[in-house]
Amino acid sequence: MASSQLEKNYNPGEVEHRWGSYWVEHRLFQPDPTNLAPSFSLVIPPPNVTGSLHIGHALNTSIQDIIVRWRRMQGLNTLWIPGTDHAGIATQNVVERQLAQEGQSREHLGRSAFIDRVWKWRHQSGDTILEQLKQLGASCDWSRLRFTMDEGLSLAVREVFVRLYEEGLIYRGERLINWCPRCLTALSDIEVEHEPTKGKLYHIQYFLVNDPTKFLMVATTRPETVLGDTAVAVHPDDPRYQKYIGQKIRVPLTTRTITVVADPILVDREFGTGAVKITPAHDFNDFEAGERHGLPRLAILDFQGRMSPMGLQEAQADPTLQAELNFKSVQEARAIVIEALERQEFLSKVEDHAMAIGKCYRCKTVVEPYLSPQWFVKIQPLATPAIQAVEAGDIRIIPDGWKNNYLGWMRQIKDWCISRQIWWGHQIPAWYCRNCNKDHLPKTSQAGEAPDQKGIHSVQLTRSCFIASDAQPIVSRTPPQSCPTCGGTNLFQDPDVLDTWFSSALWPFSTLGWPENTEDLKTFYPTATLVTGLDILFFWVARMIMMGLKFTGKVPFRDVYIHALVRDAEGQKMSKSKGNVIDPLTKMRQYGTDALRFTLASMASPGRDIKLAEERIEGYRNFVTKIWNAARFIHLYADGPRASLAAECRPFPDRWILSRLNHTIREVTKAFEDYRFDQAASALYQFIWHEYCDWFIELAKPCLQEENHPDAPATRQTLLESFEIIQRLLHPVMPFITEEIWQSFPHEGPSIMTQPFPTEKAEWANAKAKQAFAEAEQAFSLLQSSINTVRTARALLNVSPAQTPWVYGRSIRDKDIAPLTALKPYIESLLRSDLETSTIILPPRTLELPCGHFYTIGPQVPIDLDLNQVIKNVQKQIGEKEKEVQRLQGRLASPEFREKAESSVIQDSEDRRAKIQDELDLLKITEQQLTSMTS
Repeated sequence: MASSQLEKNYNPGEVEHRWGSYWVEHRLFQPDPTNLAPSFSLVIPPPNVTGSLHIGHALNTSIQDIIVRWRRMQGLNTLWIPGTDHAGIATQNVVERQLAQEGQSREHLGRSAFIDRVWKWRHQSGDTILEQLKQLGASCDWSRLRFTMDEGLSLAVREVFVRLYEEGLIYRGERLINWCPRCLTALSDIEVEHEPTKGKLYHIQYFLVNDPTKFLMVATTRPETVLGDTAVAVHPDDPRYQKYIGQKIRVPLTTRTITVVADPILVDREFGTGAVKITPAHDFNDFEAGERHGLPRLAILDFQGRMSPMGLQEAQADPTLQAELNFKSVQEARAIVIEALERQEFLSKVEDHAMAIGKCYRCKTVVEPYLSPQWFVKIQPLATPAIQAVEAGDIRIIPDGWKNNYLGWMRQIKDWCISRQIWWGHQIPAWYCRNCNKDHLPKTSQAGEAPDQKGIHSVQLTRSCFIASDAQPIVSRTPPQSCPTCGGTNLFQDPDVLDTWFSSALWPFSTLGWPENTEDLKTFYPTATLVTGLDILFFWVARMIMMGLKFTGKVPFRDVYIHALVRDAEGQKMSKSKGNVIDPLTKMRQYGTDALRFTLASMASPGRDIKLAEERIEGYRNFVTKIWNAARFIHLYADGPRASLAAECRPFPDRWILSRLNHTIREVTKAFEDYRFDQAASALYQFIWHEYCDWFIELAKPCLQEENHPDAPATRQTLLESFEIIQRLLHPVMPFITEEIWQSFPHEGPSIMTQPFPTEKAEWANAKAKQAFAEAEQAFSLLQSSINTVRTARALLNVSPAQTPWVYGRSIRDKDIAPLTALKPYIESLLRSDLETSTIILPPRTLELPCGHFYTIGPQVPIDLDLNQVIKNVQKQIGEKEKEVQRLQGRLASPEFREKAESSVIQDSEDRRAKIQDELDLLKITEQQLTSMTS
């Protein structure tokens, strides 16, 4: 197949669409069932069906795709499973907003019709993000697309739920949970967004029962919950309060008395007054303290976040105050309680206090800790094996620094609330017999489907949190026909659905066909690597580990790579309100997908957030252009005789570039193996731009452009051979342009991705080749130093090659001039000047600047040049360089910098100081020689 010329300008949009479609149509992302090589599999962290591609998705997907394409090219039987998450609350909210615009509500539709409406939305709009992932180049096996509510995964969810229930690891109980008073559902911790706010700290007096003249001063941010207090805690070692431990005090604004207890866990002696009120029904820490001390739980707020008449009555609130508070919102109640505390002289003082308020991640309503019957997973028996798997190294967490975070969280893990009071999701496979549970159900004649009428009963009927925690469920894989206790048929299913994270926790094995022992499960489980963000290490990754070990007996993945967060150029979190969001789709259209992918890879340094500036993406777009122009140049000279010589027999530039290519292959492979995508990108960029394009192509031009040059056949072979290897080496990071370029040259096979990832060639690793490569590296070092030195001298003199047609190289010893003389044709070509080498005194007005251990080189200074002006300019640069060296030395001498900065940052500073010092030394030598010419 002959070469096909490339267009003058690279058109990323057209190229990406064409090859993206080609890869899918030719099923190049699917594993080969005849491939007997070891398997390598990943599961994509399923994005929400409501989502569209953001920069975090772009980073996560780019990293996964780099890994998958690399492993596929290494010959492994590779599978990357795509899919989406049903995103319970998020999806339900989207459809509810649509209904509201139509003047309807889900209660009006009823559960069955509402779920049908959500499925309709999902089929119409739920695949948006998948199409965007394809645009990014994600090489998933799209024929295996999964959805957390498809038939197979739903079967797996029911199977897991029933097994855990039968083993006593799922139960219903009354505990404190995150509750959204607007969505009327429990929330997971990750669904609660904490926003900093300016609050108040209220100092309230709690008077002693046995001595009404004395009181404990208690500081709280929530005075409205005083009515639900069941104790006040102090630190047992606090001398201020030791004498009060065990004494009774009165709850302000009520007729109740409570006890002062000692609690070193709850109380921080340095915060507030050192005395803390305990309200177990309305604060998570207080709930745990209540468990430790056996305290009652007084719930004074209802499910809508309003003051509950029943709760206020149980709390023995002042009757007049209770009448004012009934059904008031939290904010309204707070104002009433504060006024009452002031009026009755319980409130001592109020001070400003910075705090964080938890809000529902969807509707932004303030979340309330709410005491409610819910379904829970008894987590400790599942957590212990998951801890051991990481401690034993069966699962690696990368970077290793996050391992302790994982272990610390897992050792303190609490039971997992898995029920949600919404309709969209996996409905809990539990049923209730109305006859057997008539005393445990809401006081209404109906249950199950929500009736059309609005009001409290319709809410209660659709949420199992209104079913008493001691009601007896019937848990089954399939709907039971009758009650196993009484034989009755008056049954209804628990109206709650499972937490979205429950089905996601099964993702690595459910997507492969579990609970059936499918061929996919046998071949591709456990998966190899999980790529994810730190924010879901506990909510998702830990739960996948627990469920994988429990139900397959194997870890779900070997490596967990935790990537950084993407922030703006100033390190700020991206948000629409700040106007600093970088939209990846926009940047892909503007600069090309390969440029964005390479940018993200180049900045994916472990343990460090990415500060993304648009200029970086633009810079790597220029890198794409550089590669494209190199390909076009090679096409110009691709046709013609080629000589495939042994590496040691090739011309000097060829030997040097093959040596550097060999080094880059090793460097990139090692970086990929270590998940150092930033180092891989850096090695590729440095080699392709600064070695291959800047030097090798320039060195190759003369012999390729000269007719019948003796080195042309060998150089043509090296040029084509090395450039093809470069495309394969670069392909995992920049898939689109590499496919386009690779296809334009003679090739075998349907795609670059079916070609092997480059490895060190055997013929490049023998003793002769290694010796030839080492000599070429040494010669190139002298060549590069000579060229750079002369170019620097010309820049300082502000003269062109035409003004300095002669360049002189000198060695202080006869035997050392030969290496420089051997480079004469290359130096003359690159400098566009004649080179004369010598061991004797050079002509007058010739700069002798050091290049290598025994050499000097420099141009002859034109006779008409104003040396005094040149010297002034050089002296100015000397001053600037000295300041920069001093600045860097000061930074490197700072103990604080060396303690806090990462080793790579310190090394960068040291390298920069050394580089500037070399530049400074050259400037001083130049100044001295120019000054001597004026005397």
